[in-house]
Amino acid sequence: MSNARATHLSRRGILAAGGALGLGAVLAACGDDDAKSGGSDKQTTAAKSGPWSFKDDRGQTAKTDRTPANIVSFIGVAAALHDYGIESKGVFGPTKLKDGKADVQAGDLDISKVTVIGNEWGQFNIEKYAALSPDVLLTTMFDAAGTLWYVPEESKKKILAVGAPTVGISVYDVQLPTPLARMLELAKSLGADTTSSTITAAKKRFEDAAARLRAAAKAKPDIKVLAGSASQDIFYVSGSNLSVDLEYYKALGVNFVEPSAAALKASGGWYENLSWENVDKYGADIIMMDNRTSAIQPADITEGTWKKLPAVKAGQVIARNPEPILSYAKCAPLLEDLAEAIENAKKVS
Repeated sequence: MSNARATHLSRRGILAAGGALGLGAVLAACGDDDAKSGGSDKQTTAAKSGPWSFKDDRGQTAKTDRTPANIVSFIGVAAALHDYGIESKGVFGPTKLKDGKADVQAGDLDISKVTVIGNEWGQFNIEKYAALSPDVLLTTMFDAAGTLWYVPEESKKKILAVGAPTVGISVYDVQLPTPLARMLELAKSLGADTTSSTITAAKKRFEDAAARLRAAAKAKPDIKVLAGSASQDIFYVSGSNLSVDLEYYKALGVNFVEPSAAALKASGGWYENLSWENVDKYGADIIMMDNRTSAIQPADITEGTWKKLPAVKAGQVIARNPEPILSYAKCAPLLEDLAEAIENAKKVS
């Protein structure tokens, strides 16, 4: 889900893919303060003195002599672990905006307290990475091959040569609860108190949000939802397969606009490319737009064809983060926002 994605497909594909994992900007309304998991000391336990190991979604087991303290993570993983009280010393991936503020993918992370070893696709400062004396490198994976997300293939050997084991959590062709549970397992292995009241409450909020979304979709089965992402020349329409969030929403009953298999083929099944002249190819009552910083945001789209879409004219456009931060506190609001949109949607397609 990036721009250059697995190769190119990979990055842009995935990016645009995520369902049009597209390009992204700002995760709107990511949750109430009272439901957020903070990086409180109460959520963590002292690092265990004995050996540590964790079997990742490649089937590979990372091992260290002690629980990792010098953790380097993809920014979304760092943000999720922060919600569980586990802090990363170094991060890579979209972390800081041009104005110095935190990228949406940083969640509640204080980016002034981490070493940024790469802020864009293809960037990974190996010298900074090695200087951190990393105990482990953590990231996600967006393909069946187990490619480590945002770890540049061209410098992967040098990165691995630093000696830290790697952990990959898959967000490819699985439904959201699966990687959420895996991230919680990872946090627990690193010392998080996963039985804390904060985490328990966040998990219940997520489960309640899922029930609400299922009920909303059942009550309004004719409401069609399109997942899109905007770039200067292309509008990406995501298929509901492969993307961790869309697959789950579909399982809960959400009626998605689905590009044909033939249309999805060029992107490996992720999305269909449309010119802005053909952006009205599909009828939709709600449009979910990629809010990552790599995507053009709805307010900045000037194309007349976009402004004429029924869902746009009706104000039925909401934000979507194709790379959700994998903590229950961050994902619950995503389900709540979609449920609310469906509950209030008028049939316009």
